[in-house]
Amino acid sequence: MPELPEVETVRRSLEPRLLGAVIRDVSASVDNLRLPVNVDTLRRFCCGRRICALRRRAKFLVVVFDNGAGLILHLGMTGAFRIVPESTPYTVHERVAWTLSGGRSWRFADVRRFGSVRPTHFPDAGGDPPELAHLGIEPLAPAFDGAHLYRLSRGRRRPIKNLIMDQTMVVGVGNIYASEALFRAGIHPARPAGRVGRASASRLATAIREVLEEAIAAGGTTLRDFRDPDGSEGMFQVHLAVYGRQAGDCPRCGMAAGIRRVVMAGRSSFYCRGCQR
Repeated sequence: MPELPEVETVRRSLEPRLLGAVIRDVSASVDNLRLPVNVDTLRRFCCGRRICALRRRAKFLVVVFDNGAGLILHLGMTGAFRIVPESTPYTVHERVAWTLSGGRSWRFADVRRFGSVRPTHFPDAGGDPPELAHLGIEPLAPAFDGAHLYRLSRGRRRPIKNLIMDQTMVVGVGNIYASEALFRAGIHPARPAGRVGRASASRLATAIREVLEEAIAAGGTTLRDFRDPDGSEGMFQVHLAVYGRQAGDCPRCGMAAGIRRVVMAGRSSFYCRGCQR
């Protein structure tokens, strides 16, 4: 499933093409994705509205209209956008389309239909829509640092990897990026969060930020389905140190066959048995 770097890559690709565009019409070929799709409601929310901002909150794209309304979009597992001339034939998996000013069509394709498109209202110009109020801190925000992560982890017995993947605590740190950040910080993924000291929390917060920023610069990670709106694959997978490299040698301590795979909370976790404690 696309994580923060992939969603931010999509946002950056869409933003210059969508800002200022006026939505003329909406169509849909399905009644349901992960959430119901009501094309009449979408038309009421979207038609005649100018797109004035495109934001990311956690793993969601947030489209802001000029009247305080907007859309919350989620890619699911196989979601992808493209902007094409209005006359372009539809593909079989294009589920929702917005006809834009200037003869363009903005389309959302989703093979497995786990994505979502939902209208929303914003409480104020810069705030989150109420549907996303439960989300935790953005790991790229200035307020996210070692001190903040240390406070979050106090008194908690759950593994530190599970904590940093909890979207009510820290958003957007998916399975791949959690494994890579914990490796950089030298922390075993199963270490109880409450046993992560101040220095380790500082290393981990820094590692999370670095891994996410590097992944965004590389266009995200493509292991199966992800493409940006240009059709390009993310390239961060070539920089992965531990994820998917079980039985490989550790690139830091050099331990032969040091990379191990374990399953935590139903997800594969990768770590070095020599240098992650």
